[in-house]
Amino acid sequence: MSDQDNMDVEKGDAVIDEALYSRQLYVLGHEAMRRMAGASVLIVGLKGLGAEIAKNVVLGGVKSVTLYDLAPVQLSDLSAQFFLQEADVGRPRAEVTMPRLAELNQYVPIKEYKGDLTPDFITQFGIVVLTGVPLAQAIDINEACRTAGTRFVMTDTYGLFGHLFCDFGDDFAVFDINGEEPVNAMIASISQDQPGLVTVLDESRHGLEDGDYVTFSEVLGMVELNGSEPRPVRVLGPYTFTIEDTRGYAKYERGGYMHQVKQKKSVAFKSLRESLQQPEILMSDFAKFDRPLQLHLGFQALHAFRDERGMLPAPSDAVHAAELLQISKKMAAATGEEVDFSERLLRNLASGSRGEISPLCAFFGGIAAQEVMKAASGKFMPVKQWLYFDAEESLAGSGEQPLPTQETAPRGTRYDAQAAVIGWTMQEQLSTLRYLLVGAGAIGCEMLKNWAMMGLGVGPNGKIVVTDPDTIEKSNLNRQFLFRPWHVKAAKSVTAANAICAMNPACQIDARLDRLGAETEDIYDDMFWDTLSGVCNALDNVQARLYVDQRCVYYQKSLLESGTLGPKGNVQVVVPRMTESYGTSSVRDPPEKSIPVCTLKNFPNAIEHTIQWSRDLFEGCFKQSAEDVNAYLTQPDFLASLERQPGVRRPTLENIRSNLVEKPISLEECVVWARLKFEEQFHNSIAQLIYNFPMDMVTSSGTPFWSGPKRPPTPLTFSSDDPLHMDFIVSAANLRAFNYGLKGSVDLSFFKRCSDSVMVPEFVPKQGVKIQSDPKEENKQPEPEAPMADEDVACDEIVKSLPSTSSLAGYRLSPVEFEKDDDTNFHVDFINAASNLRARNYKIAEAERHRTKQIAGKIIPAIATTTAMVTGLVCLELLKLLQPDKKIEDFKNGYANLALPLFSFSEPIAAPKKSMGKDGADWTLWDRFEVNEGREITLKEFLELFKARHSLEVTMISAGVSILYSFFTNRKKLQERMMLTMSALVKEVSKIEFKPTQQYITFEICCNNEDDEDIEVPYVRYKFRGW
Repeated sequence: MSDQDNMDVEKGDAVIDEALYSRQLYVLGHEAMRRMAGASVLIVGLKGLGAEIAKNVVLGGVKSVTLYDLAPVQLSDLSAQFFLQEADVGRPRAEVTMPRLAELNQYVPIKEYKGDLTPDFITQFGIVVLTGVPLAQAIDINEACRTAGTRFVMTDTYGLFGHLFCDFGDDFAVFDINGEEPVNAMIASISQDQPGLVTVLDESRHGLEDGDYVTFSEVLGMVELNGSEPRPVRVLGPYTFTIEDTRGYAKYERGGYMHQVKQKKSVAFKSLRESLQQPEILMSDFAKFDRPLQLHLGFQALHAFRDERGMLPAPSDAVHAAELLQISKKMAAATGEEVDFSERLLRNLASGSRGEISPLCAFFGGIAAQEVMKAASGKFMPVKQWLYFDAEESLAGSGEQPLPTQETAPRGTRYDAQAAVIGWTMQEQLSTLRYLLVGAGAIGCEMLKNWAMMGLGVGPNGKIVVTDPDTIEKSNLNRQFLFRPWHVKAAKSVTAANAICAMNPACQIDARLDRLGAETEDIYDDMFWDTLSGVCNALDNVQARLYVDQRCVYYQKSLLESGTLGPKGNVQVVVPRMTESYGTSSVRDPPEKSIPVCTLKNFPNAIEHTIQWSRDLFEGCFKQSAEDVNAYLTQPDFLASLERQPGVRRPTLENIRSNLVEKPISLEECVVWARLKFEEQFHNSIAQLIYNFPMDMVTSSGTPFWSGPKRPPTPLTFSSDDPLHMDFIVSAANLRAFNYGLKGSVDLSFFKRCSDSVMVPEFVPKQGVKIQSDPKEENKQPEPEAPMADEDVACDEIVKSLPSTSSLAGYRLSPVEFEKDDDTNFHVDFINAASNLRARNYKIAEAERHRTKQIAGKIIPAIATTTAMVTGLVCLELLKLLQPDKKIEDFKNGYANLALPLFSFSEPIAAPKKSMGKDGADWTLWDRFEVNEGREITLKEFLELFKARHSLEVTMISAGVSILYSFFTNRKKLQERMMLTMSALVKEVSKIEFKPTQQYITFEICCNNEDDEDIEVPYVRYKFRGW
């Protein structure tokens, strides 16, 4: 590899398409992406695993990808290689794959190489990835790579077993070891000591670890710390850490901020030859701590077996399995290692070695591609150096007994390579499944691809139902790989369904646009749910996940739950009558942190505060105010309804007056409005705040008011020569023009000329203005700022000044709906300008537009590698769900962080048990009373049924919010209800009509047992029709 190539890998100098790479940029950052764009990658081997790696690397955006695989396509390759079709059998794999891979990213040129893998050719590349290469050849290639400074990744899967090896040279620079945002904290105190003790304010933990480096700013007193070089810390607790000797520094007075500074780390790797003898292994599953060394030798034994026999061990071949075990033992003896081999483990490794299954290819393909990105960018810590993983427990009986030969023998189908691993019985079970996939985004696309390869639902009664109401955006193309540029604006579910049918024409898929929710329960009705085998979530919000989880518990369906956040991913399997649900899980997504209102309105101290403030300003100015005007013009009772909202009435009326009485008729008038809005928000309100709380003000305890989290602000003076000031004017005026249907402009000279000509009234502080300064006071009942009578008079005056609705018949404003991914609509421009102006008021570090867009748009960082890895794990759990004899310890919830890298697996938590009284039966969230008598029964019969069958006296029955029966109900009313059927009772009391396809009613009941003890019992599912 030449010096120039090395330079390309390190630096890169490409322009990044932020619209395409938006979500990935929030994972890697611009600098890492630029380095990646200078990396040329060679991928050797294009079976399922190689295709997965190539797909993820191309989506990631490297400089170029070259493919090498001269072997002809075999039908069995279609078990996992999703770029291949049956018509391709006999053609070279790389040749067939190249044009289809090239569709994924126009910025990454794809080449095919058909010559020999000579050292001179290999070392042209910055990164080399090997799959399916004999070990002896891999060692030679690795040596050539080390000599040339080329980074090296080797990975292979054999059935349900796989490994990965990395070698990035003797001195590889990692610029960011974990990918986390550098932390900041406000200082409470710093001691003059050896070492100096730093304490941060108890509003939040400092988030540091031993050895992290920090700098300081705005410290008063101990000014020697400000702007100095980063220094290491030693953590004592969540709010304290120590630095160097501070005894010679001036005494700390108050204030100041701590800022973490990421440090570059050098990592040394051993060669493949050396690592085979002295392996450094990253643990993938701590429950299998005894396996990595067995697999390290077992994989080498597979290569030795193939070198000797010219083939890998045959499926279900006891002789081959025994031979592999003996080779492994000889290798262990030769190294002097004492290894306690599991005969079962090596037998299953041997039996599946010729097979290839999509889930494991997805898992290792995601990890390997992330290692390529690390090699190219220096972002995140690489795998050091071996990673071994197996999913033996996905086999029937967890692989305790070998599969019979007839179970694994090839049948001349595309599923031969998968059946060689899991057996034809399980393969045929897969084909009969009817699965619901909720969401066709990044996880949904990867899942559908896996299912198409696995043959899920391809049988006569099988089916996949995928639902997603969204359409495809350009930013989706970077990780939702079933979509292409020409699909933008098309429906995700339909496009994804068409794509997997092209991959596997046997797929039977029903693509829907209906969102799964309470409003569509007449579509996704009892009959729909009853026919499902299971459900898989591919969602990006907690509320939707909780709804699907509730439905799965109600209909007793398994749920495969997963999610990603940048390089982090998790998998949870929910098994009926066995595990807790997603909704009851202790590992559920945490709620979002809220910012106190007074912090947002008057005392921001972080850029997140100013961005949220500007997002609220955007909504108020351009959406809510326009909607209020439209409501006034269209709703006859709007003014009357406002009278019932005293705190909201006056500002709403003032906004309506401002927007109707002072409505602009030209863009110039919109500029005047924007200029006055600038003055109001960034000068006048700040000046009023300082008037209320002067800079020399002290609290009752004698400390300065403007200290700690309260940063002293400074009013801004408008200048049309300041680009940020003009960004606000241009975006605000264009958004105002949009509200009124006026034509916008981007002519900066026009905006400057108009802004400078605006007559701005001089600010005069207002008397008696109350400003909330303590977050603890926010929940208290506010005191009225003015007598209600005066407030009503003022509101009545405003109402009189409003034009009549009849004079504006048909007139409407156009509210602005926030859209983060359109860079021409001024939405993010306005929020970014307003946020940074407010940050300037308070001397807070300003944010780049890209960062503002992420926070304001609540964009979740995402990258294709994590998504692929997570869906692989999900599909391994799906195989287990086919087997009713699986125990809870056979299932695995998983968490991974590819940045660290870290892998952690645990068995799911069992569903918590409750008891029906002291001596009653136990029950869980999965239990309920099923009442299905083949006919409707009356309330009287319902009560008698529980008495006779369950020895329970029902004391109360409710459906939804309505109480249908209780011991304290009026006696006459009770007698009338006793002879009503249960459905008629619900209709009479609740005043509802049942949906046409509804077959069940849910009742909550309170009961006493035979000891007259009030006990907790499950709900009742009552069937009232559809027998």
